[in-house]
Amino acid sequence: MPVATPMGAVDLLRLRREHVDRLAATSGAAGEIAAATVALTWIPRPKGADLKRLIATLADEGIEIQGSAFDFIAVPEGVVVDLKQTDSIRAALPRLTFIEVKTANSARVLPGFKNFFFALTEKEILASDALGSQHVVVLFNRATEEMLYTSVQAILSQSRSSNWQVSVQL
Repeated sequence: MPVATPMGAVDLLRLRREHVDRLAATSGAAGEIAAATVALTWIPRPKGADLKRLIATLADEGIEIQGSAFDFIAVPEGVVVDLKQTDSIRAALPRLTFIEVKTANSARVLPGFKNFFFALTEKEILASDALGSQHVVVLFNRATEEMLYTSVQAILSQSRSSNWQVSVQL
């Protein structure tokens, strides 16, 4: 499923940069917010009961993912989805794209995201597998304003190196 392409991305991003920086608590969140400002059909990952309803509806359709496996949902123009109504979610579901944003803010990241080092979580990889073409990874460089729509599979096939780890919280 194609994701709506950003309209006037560079100009919009420049106008909103200061506003985005004030809203963001961390650099990752700032990148997610900045990326969303250039993609006008994205809605943030729902919270609370709306997220539970969305995840349950996906599960009813045979798609098992965790709520933390995506940052945004792209809703195509003309599609209406009410996250408070299971029937609305179910009707819109085939047209929705789940988006994970990975941000860079470093001069060492070259055009095309060469030298970009970031992590993919197990939840993101599993969501990509479960959602197929309805899952997109957006790489966004705040320093250059470059944005690339890709997939977990494309990232893994192009990676020069990978380091698998287990993260724990005590």
